[in-house]
Amino acid sequence: MADTKHAPHGGYSPDMDGRAHEATYRGFIQFAEIATAVVICHVLALAVGGIKHAWLTAIFGVVLSLAAGAVGAMAPSIGVRAPAAVGVLLLLALILY
Repeated sequence: MADTKHAPHGGYSPDMDGRAHEATYRGFIQFAEIATAVVICHVLALAVGGIKHAWLTAIFGVVLSLAAGAVGAMAPSIGVRAPAAVGVLLLLALILY
């Protein structure tokens, strides 16, 4: 962030809306976290399908991770935990199959 010691208005110019900027930044960070978790789930699903030859489980994992990512995006209180739970299930499938 900007050096607030030397800049008036908390580091923002008077023309900028600081609250809107902070809200947009928080939304971007949340989206990046959820998208990263979903991509990790897809990689784990590919590993389940490729290593264990359980392609139906892999397809189910991809669909479930996409749905969990959508739930996490729509419910900020859940956030990245929804696709992370799917990732744990896929990791268990990779270990236990």
